[in-house]
Amino acid sequence: MELVEIKQELDKMAKRLADFRGSLDLETKRARIAELEEVMTDPSFWDDQQAAQKVISEVNGLKDLVHAFDRNEESLENAEVSYELVKEENDEDLREDLEQEVTSLAESLNQFELFILLSEPYDKNNAILELHPGAGGTESQDWADMLLRMYTRWAETKNFKVETLDYLPGDEAGVKSVTLLVKGHNAYGYLKAEKGVHRLVRISPFDSSGRRHTSFVSCEVMPELDDDIDVDVKTEDLKIDTYRSSGAGGQHVNTTDSAVRITHLPTKTVVTCQSERSQIKNRDQAMKMLKAKLYQLEIEKQQQEMADIRGEQKEIGWGSQIRSYVFHPYSMVKDHRTDHETGNTQAVMDGEIDRFIDAYLRSLMN
Repeated sequence: MELVEIKQELDKMAKRLADFRGSLDLETKRARIAELEEVMTDPSFWDDQQAAQKVISEVNGLKDLVHAFDRNEESLENAEVSYELVKEENDEDLREDLEQEVTSLAESLNQFELFILLSEPYDKNNAILELHPGAGGTESQDWADMLLRMYTRWAETKNFKVETLDYLPGDEAGVKSVTLLVKGHNAYGYLKAEKGVHRLVRISPFDSSGRRHTSFVSCEVMPELDDDIDVDVKTEDLKIDTYRSSGAGGQHVNTTDSAVRITHLPTKTVVTCQSERSQIKNRDQAMKMLKAKLYQLEIEKQQQEMADIRGEQKEIGWGSQIRSYVFHPYSMVKDHRTDHETGNTQAVMDGEIDRFIDAYLRSLMN
């Protein structure tokens, strides 16, 4: 990289940081941190554990944002000093170090931009993710199992904790349905990019004739809501059933008579939970899932009303898949919303989906 190009890159990054500073209102955030830290020194702070945790969560979120900005600003200042030194000394080793600084800072700014994108309501929350195979029996159920592995692997790379809330195994292979609780900061913010229909094209291992099959699985993603979120659920609108769990030999869930199914009669929304041995705990978790689904339905209703006002036409059904995974006759994974694609299908199935999530979140800015 020529020195003039390095200077141009530094100027671009300085402008990006200035834009970030202008949009983030950092001084207000610093004042809020100081205010909350003062609250935390009160001797009665821990009297209400739930309220205390919310304060700590808010402080940590604000600090993460402010400190990340400060680190990038400091890195830019160091790079600008290095640039001036290279310009004076014309030392090749110093130039290589400077190029590495610029490359590293560019990547850091991209990550910071993504961090800012995850600022919508509930982005920071845990995520409830459901997989439901489409028509096709064993073939589509196996595809759901492959996606289950993909999301589990992805969560591991983020150091997120995954709990299986509900698991219904397939008749021969795969899963008929599965519900996961993904616990971690910004879990919902990331995974909301995965909501939609995922399409697989491959030579089926279940077809003795070796024919090519197309399978579909729908992925539903909702934020896990706090107990204080007001979602109106009337007792008379609920049908609650209990039954024996149906785990695969105890691999995923318990097998006691503690599983709970709740049906919300007005919307025909059904949730099930069988992760705990306690029926009471499963019922509490199922109610959380129900509230999350009802909240999501309300948001989608509002979005549809706005789309109707704008005259937008959206295709509904299996034809509106968000992403295609092609294993045959060639290897490719392509996201149809952003046109981002890769030929490394194995890496994607091993959980490397950040590139797709990143592209989708950035597309929301346009």
